[in-house]
Amino acid sequence: TDRERNIEEALRPILDGFRWLGLDWDEGPEVGGDFGPYRQSERSDRYSAAAETLLAGGHAYWDYATPEELAEERDAARAEKRNFLYSRRWRAETPDDRRRFEAEGRTGVVRLRMPREGSCRFHDLVRGDVEFEWAREQDHVIQRADGSCLYHLANVVDDQEMQISHVIRAEEHLPNTPRQIFIAEALGLTPPIHAHLPFVAEPGSKNKLSKRKIAKYLKNPDFAQVHQHGLSIAEQIGAPTDPDLFNPVVVGFYETVGYLPEAVVNYLLLLGWSLDDKTEDFTREQMIQHFTLERVNHAPASFDAKKLLAFQERYAQAVPLKQKVEHVLPYVQKVGWIATPPSEAERALVTQIVAAAGDRIKVWGDILEYGDFFDTSRPVEFDEKAFQKRLVKPENAAELLGELRTSLAEQTDFSAAALDRAIHGFVESRGIRIGDIIHALRVATTGKAVGFGMFEILEILGRNVCLDRIDRALARVEDVSSERKEASS
Repeated sequence: TDRERNIEEALRPILDGFRWLGLDWDEGPEVGGDFGPYRQSERSDRYSAAAETLLAGGHAYWDYATPEELAEERDAARAEKRNFLYSRRWRAETPDDRRRFEAEGRTGVVRLRMPREGSCRFHDLVRGDVEFEWAREQDHVIQRADGSCLYHLANVVDDQEMQISHVIRAEEHLPNTPRQIFIAEALGLTPPIHAHLPFVAEPGSKNKLSKRKIAKYLKNPDFAQVHQHGLSIAEQIGAPTDPDLFNPVVVGFYETVGYLPEAVVNYLLLLGWSLDDKTEDFTREQMIQHFTLERVNHAPASFDAKKLLAFQERYAQAVPLKQKVEHVLPYVQKVGWIATPPSEAERALVTQIVAAAGDRIKVWGDILEYGDFFDTSRPVEFDEKAFQKRLVKPENAAELLGELRTSLAEQTDFSAAALDRAIHGFVESRGIRIGDIIHALRVATTGKAVGFGMFEILEILGRNVCLDRIDRALARVEDVSSERKEASS
């Protein structure tokens, strides 16, 4: 009902987020149905008619108080340390009253005429029996001076006309329930059943999670790690990284980075609900089968970005190789490493890399960590610490790597299995351990100290690339040695 906020740009991410999560709706915007239209901005005539009914029944009134006059009454209540209740001093009880107020230049709004005695009692499926004293309820505005109606009235009318049986919403709406029950009963309607869910709390806190507090959450190491991980992927593919729209509090973050929607939904299911003290993983069918409102906790659950990533890792591990390849292809294409659509050779290369990386690909954007396998023409960027430790400091590391390079150049079968046999034969022939050469070989060919299987790496890169990278590494060792000699002399 807020005309300034209810814009397509605000609605689109919400609907897209539901779609991506697989939380499809049977009826509503973009789907249609028998109870449309589904945007409150298109239903104003219904709300105005309900406001007239409330006025006619004495459950609402025209009020002409100015903001300054209301503020004065609030200040007086605060000074006297009592609960503020509007005096209804500027209520128009007759058409003549309205004309008189309007002649003074005042504009009127329609307010609910809330009870001042007794209480509102209802049963909440999550919170049990709930009671609110009517004396603490304000005479809420339900229709503005321009004729547009507000949330409380609109929701009650929509629930009735759309035959809503259950209203399941966040606990912050619990205080809205008495006034909405009052409206429904004043209109002669039966209120729906309510269930108010706990909100999601900040990392390590009981305060409500908010996308606008990203700077605060980044002080949490786990949250910051997940955010940086996602940010690195988004920047490489050129995705927007505005903090208000791209951070672990927003669903779109996970779609961009390459999480599985099933993993996200599974994690969200357990924020405030549990089946027992041990079961965590649920299929969509199991969620539907087991979920009940009665098992929802009252207390808010703290959002844990690292635990959500753990759910994603488990889900990703269970995805068959062929499907993993389909998931990572868009990322490789966005950075221009392969064509769209990919050639058979390119698809085969991606399959090799994904198979070799295995569980190291936690989210689909992690494929971007393996750029050196796609663009083999660019020089390897060496991890300096690893380069010094594996190639410079050991006295015979460069010599052994040079000898291995000669052996690899003679290798006709460059498959992982054949390379495994050849390198182990090389190690045995020289009476050394595999660790005496394999670490230097890894740094020389990948620039990194860790990674997936060495023999798979060599096969993926191919003989020519491997030999070229070993040559560059050995040349750099020589340069470092020469610089040291010059410095010492």
